[in-house]
Amino acid sequence: MSKLILMIGLPGSGKSFFATQLQVNHPDYQLISTDTIRAQLFGDEAIQGPWLRVWSQVQHQFKQAVGEGTDAIYDATNTQRRQRKDVITVAREIGFDPIFAVWVNTPLEQCLQRNQNRLRQVPEDIIFKMHRQLTDVSPSLSEPLDSLIVLENL
Repeated sequence: MSKLILMIGLPGSGKSFFATQLQVNHPDYQLISTDTIRAQLFGDEAIQGPWLRVWSQVQHQFKQAVGEGTDAIYDATNTQRRQRKDVITVAREIGFDPIFAVWVNTPLEQCLQRNQNRLRQVPEDIIFKMHRQLTDVSPSLSEPLDSLIVLENL
């Protein structure tokens, strides 16, 4: 069975850095990144584009990983509980088991500061909204996850 590592965190939290480092240490893992998919589909990762096109490509890559017996890392913000549950449901249906989550819980102020230093800045109101989503309904094993790892201050 293929396992899935579901990344969770605000823009600027360090989740993509962690996901990339995880893949460097485990080169057999497939990194599935919504930013990379947006760049491929729309020519720039900053272009949000229609979510259904992005999600269709995510599902295609999920199926490809499971079909090849490969473990995968899903790198996206995943700040909404409903969206995380949908991802988990689809991933299980495709054949991922177990599913782990890594929540990179970096303080909001640090994420905002890092965002200011990025080439592709996320609007601050969006980061505040995502922060509310994460704090209102924090990730938990009941989503249902097999394991949840919380990294503080990455």
